[in-house]
Amino acid sequence: MATHDELRYLLLAAQREGSRRLGDALRHLGLTPAQAEVLDVLAAHQPVTLAALGRLLVCEQGSPSRLVDSLVQRDLVSRVPHEQDKRAVLIHLTDAGRALAAQLGEATSRLTGEMGARLTAEDVETLTTLLHSLLDGTDAARAIRSRFPR
Repeated sequence: MATHDELRYLLLAAQREGSRRLGDALRHLGLTPAQAEVLDVLAAHQPVTLAALGRLLVCEQGSPSRLVDSLVQRDLVSRVPHEQDKRAVLIHLTDAGRALAAQLGEATSRLTGEMGARLTAEDVETLTTLLHSLLDGTDAARAIRSRFPR
């Protein structure tokens, strides 16, 4: 019978292995996993305010302003004044950001395919349901549900 300690270490090991593989897959694009997540979120949800972006991220806790700053410096995202709220700015992908987000999709699809090949579709559904239950009520769960509505 599995113990809670075993489960905790399995989750940590899976997260560490996934992060290592993701880092390897992104290295040739010059992105960190957190930067890649911003591009991924923006590709699906732009334009967003900094606060809305922060609510959609799983890799970065709190305000993603430093993360966005690093992507602005690389001309991958831009800040545009919000028309209705003069205190806010909207974050958009630039042309270079859109191109890199497309490459990111290819790199992460290969990674997901490799990792997913070890599981059946039923296994993926079961594990996804269990992880949603485990994370229920957390900021991470809210971000995931916003990005992947069921």
